[in-house]
Amino acid sequence: MKILYYKWNSFGTEDIEEAFRTLGHELVIIPWSQDYVDRDKELIKKAEDMITEKKPDVTFTSNYFPPIAEACHETGTEYVCWVYDSPHVLLYSCTTIYETNHIYTFDREQYEEFNRNGIKTVHYMPLAANPVRLRKIIEDKGQQELFSNSRFYNKADVAFIGAMYDEDHTFFRRLKNISGYTRGYLEGVIAAQKQVWGYNFVRDLMRKDIMDDMARDLPMQPKPDSVASREYLFSEYCINREITARERMEYLTAIGSTFAAESRPGLDLYTGNTDLELDGIYDHGPIDHYATAPFVYDKAKININISLRSIHTGIPLRCFEILGSGGFLLSNYQADFADCYVDGEDYVSFGSKEDMLDKIEYYLSHEAERLEIALNGFRKTVKAHTYIHRCAKILERYI
Repeated sequence: MKILYYKWNSFGTEDIEEAFRTLGHELVIIPWSQDYVDRDKELIKKAEDMITEKKPDVTFTSNYFPPIAEACHETGTEYVCWVYDSPHVLLYSCTTIYETNHIYTFDREQYEEFNRNGIKTVHYMPLAANPVRLRKIIEDKGQQELFSNSRFYNKADVAFIGAMYDEDHTFFRRLKNISGYTRGYLEGVIAAQKQVWGYNFVRDLMRKDIMDDMARDLPMQPKPDSVASREYLFSEYCINREITARERMEYLTAIGSTFAAESRPGLDLYTGNTDLELDGIYDHGPIDHYATAPFVYDKAKININISLRSIHTGIPLRCFEILGSGGFLLSNYQADFADCYVDGEDYVSFGSKEDMLDKIEYYLSHEAERLEIALNGFRKTVKAHTYIHRCAKILERYI
């Protein structure tokens, strides 16, 4: 099969390309940018001309892009995409309904939302890992030596790789002029949602009067060709991101302070914010997710996942990468794990900060059990959750 692959600097892009080639498909790679989001007529025409020239069986992208959907619709070409970002407002473009679209999202709840609204072009497909690549990196002796002498080398037993979302310019922190009532209401929503993993109710609580007040500082409005609601924009891009920022800081600080109080190694943190100075936390700064993160996942005794709250049920890519590297995963509860793994057998979940701390303590003192769970998770990933498995499933309708 001939695939026109509009490729940009997304997570997993090299693994997807390798999977397509391993499955025997012919690839035509076209550079793309996630900045190309508007339905610009010139951009669409260029894509149409490329499709007409190359004559692919399908066109593929990571994430959904309306200009590509438009070009495929105009040329009668099948457009296949796999969404890994959340939130991803482009998915709410009115172009989503084109019959040439075959859109796969990693969050089952999002798929079900579209399905309930009669949109049949959106499907569910969990993310994946490339265990062969990950283990090849980890087992390279030369790279091991470089890692052991780098600033990224693990100093503690527990590790977290990810954004903190605590920058001053985040949407929620731009709310300077809202009323005391609105601020109190939003703080109440945040406090309530922080108590619950497994069901996100923030969007349901975005009242019109609250959003009108927020809009004075955040004039969020759906684009004319989008069916995204204001509730979606305010809840996912503003409130859920702020909840994530607070949770990550609170949960990770709790790990660091607990270990610091006992004079034990605390937490290795790998994030873009390099200004953090917290007890028991070793801030290593940003890390290369592709080439260096696998070493951290492999060496850490426990890898923490604290999901971005806009991912309602899906398994974040970080989790597949940890399991595909052979690492032990301790994650907040996400419903879609049940589609792929068994809690307590392949990974371990927690339901609160206290539960997380208890399980860290337990699994650090039960090494054999911890190593068995990590091995189970790795084996199951190799058996059923690689990019080759997913790409074969995505394209099976065309073969």
